[in-house]
Amino acid sequence: MDWVKVLVPGGKENYNSFLIIVHRFSKSMRCLTCHKEGTAMDTALLFWNNHISTCGVPKVILSDRDPKFTSEIWTKLYKILRTKLAFSTDYHPQTDGLAERMIQTIEDILRSFCTSGMEYKDHEGYTHDWVTLVPAFQLAYNTSQHSTTGKTPALVEKGWNPLLPVDHLTKNLLTIHPKAKDFHDLWKKAFDIATKCIAEAKEYNKKRWDKTHMERDFKEGDQVLVSTLNFNNLKGPKKMRDSFVGPLTIIRKHPVLPVCLVKPYVQTEEDKLPSRRRNPTPPEIVEVENSPGPVSEIIRARKIRLNGKDQRQYLVRFKNQTADKDKWVAEYAIPDVNLHLRRCRASKRT
Repeated sequence: MDWVKVLVPGGKENYNSFLIIVHRFSKSMRCLTCHKEGTAMDTALLFWNNHISTCGVPKVILSDRDPKFTSEIWTKLYKILRTKLAFSTDYHPQTDGLAERMIQTIEDILRSFCTSGMEYKDHEGYTHDWVTLVPAFQLAYNTSQHSTTGKTPALVEKGWNPLLPVDHLTKNLLTIHPKAKDFHDLWKKAFDIATKCIAEAKEYNKKRWDKTHMERDFKEGDQVLVSTLNFNNLKGPKKMRDSFVGPLTIIRKHPVLPVCLVKPYVQTEEDKLPSRRRNPTPPEIVEVENSPGPVSEIIRARKIRLNGKDQRQYLVRFKNQTADKDKWVAEYAIPDVNLHLRRCRASKRT
């Protein structure tokens, strides 16, 4: 659940916000008009009267760390009801990616719907704005097919799709009252605009996803690198392992596979032409036994890759020798290396 603030207040009460409630399993949504400035008690009563009274007490409520959701009355109330309150982490609102994306999509749809400028005048001459037409938006959303389930939220939640008023109002019934046709036309317009806003939001999300994600099509015989995320038989510290291993050849395709754990292997020029492979000459390592003399001090350090392993070396100055005789010496070859390092750090601090 989350708050959505609208740009134009509406209704007799000048509502300026929505409380959006989305059911994780069915994807059904409820829009509760309210005031953003309301207290925690107002929010608790709003949720109790409009959601719990019809759907029952939820097991888990996921929300951000709004002061209303972290208030004492809210937390104590749901502690009594044995409802778990889950909050998104500070500075990381994408704690639950699915809920966050759904809320963001609904926010885009709602703002487009509320700024469409629709109004309805009743027989008393009072003008009703978007607040009156929010139920049409809620019905349009809950009767639209969801991409995740392939079904409408109403069908998943109730087991059947509700009948739509615009499909069953006949012309004969609309002539009973002069305002009935006006209300029918406006309600149908609101439903159509809501459906259009939902379709535009889905298309926008699809384009945004396709822009940054490529559909990978692997075939038998392709060479790939496989993630070691789920490998439990590898030795050594986990942080020191390679993220991917390979190349491996695909011998058979499984119908269901998370492609994020596989990526195509790209051959380098050295792999294609082994004769051009270079064997780098390892850097010179001076053993202390063959040095001009005992180590006097350590000048600086470096880390190099040698024979597939990281090795730390120190540029040392030998006793009774000038700077032009300084040599890089392996860490393991320096006697009392820790003593020399402490002296080196102390000299840099002074």
